Amino acid sequence: MSDQNFKSDFLRTLQERGYIHQITHPVELDEAASSGVVTAYIGFDATAPSLHVGSLIQIMMLRRLQQAGHKPVVLMGGGTTRVGDPTGKDASRPQLTDEIIQANIDGIKQVFAKFLTFGDGPTDAVMVDNDEWLSTFGYIQFLRDFGTHFTVNRMLAFDSVKLRLEREQPMTFLEFNYMLMQSVDFLELNRARNVTLQMGGSDQWGNITSGVDLVRRVDQKAAFGLTTPLLTTASGGKMGKTAQGAIWLNADALSPYDYWQFWRNADDADVGKFLRLFTDLSMAEIAALEALEGAQINDAKKALADAATTMLHGAEAAATARAAAESAFEKGELSEDLPTVEFDWAGSENHTLRTAAAIVFASGLVSSLSDARRQIAGGGIRINGVKITDDRMTFSRDGAVADGTFKVQFGKKKIVLVRPI
Repeated sequence: MSDQNFKSDFLRTLQERGYIHQITHPVELDEAASSGVVTAYIGFDATAPSLHVGSLIQIMMLRRLQQAGHKPVVLMGGGTTRVGDPTGKDASRPQLTDEIIQANIDGIKQVFAKFLTFGDGPTDAVMVDNDEWLSTFGYIQFLRDFGTHFTVNRMLAFDSVKLRLEREQPMTFLEFNYMLMQSVDFLELNRARNVTLQMGGSDQWGNITSGVDLVRRVDQKAAFGLTTPLLTTASGGKMGKTAQGAIWLNADALSPYDYWQFWRNADDADVGKFLRLFTDLSMAEIAALEALEGAQINDAKKALADAATTMLHGAEAAATARAAAESAFEKGELSEDLPTVEFDWAGSENHTLRTAAAIVFASGLVSSLSDARRQIAGGGIRINGVKITDDRMTFSRDGAVADGTFKVQFGKKKIVLVRPI
């Protein structure tokens, strides 16, 4: 979105830090944010027991909202998860049982307290579940109350539908209802909690504007939508996805060390953007870090990793992760805080020797044995500090380093300890 001279602290902060892609009614929203408390929400469907870094920009938006003196509402999608958001998908999401959805919600909930202050105050965050109202509607009632406000013509024009059909992929009637349900969420939250703003990613623009239109049409009340840009890395990859899997936010799904390493290994071109979006460092501090050149850019990456990990896991976990990484990569020392996996050394055939490829695969740094062989052939693997050139090279348990583990290093950025058992 082109620069505008916003009056409100909230929109000025979002603009200078790069959060804004589109706003439905920018002048009205700016006026509302300048003259009183704006209550805004973002919805999170419970498709997994943890959110990943791809959701972090939305969590940070709620944090910026609260920092500017407004009220965040975290909406758990206990109801909408039963349907599944079709946005950006070529196939229907697998249907989850109510028990799995609830378990996922229980896992997701814990992360928000790290970023938001919850309570009963005027700007304290609250968490609600859309199953509270969506599950109470009868089918005929839902159609009569809301179906008349949506035309199939317009729904077919939304990217979430149009792109699926253009790719000649089937879209079920169940999924087709998702945007109606999300729009009703906005209406219900507006009526019950005076929520006037829905925020989300740019792929949610159609769903968000439908909710804005529904609130304005049915109740003739103020309603706004705001989306963030599609966030990709400098290499063109999707934020939060790596070759080794998603970067989860829950510590039981991804260790603080691996989380710290994810930020430390950011592309040079992404550091400034990530500092603005994912840390509370001031713009002046970020400008100074962005000005670093050559090898000093690593100091900016460490500052990013420290700040992001501290916000999620705490200062002690961030310091421990940094110390373990610096010991391993800069001093060549091992630390008990490095990621460690256990390896069934004997296996089903009672082997006394294991190949380099098997050890590398056991580390989890590659996706398969054939991937391990490719990485070894490409010269990107070291075991116990020695570059491996033959994937069939064998090791005995006696070849482990002093503490009984094999140090597997992938390139210059990743180390995992493999402990034979």
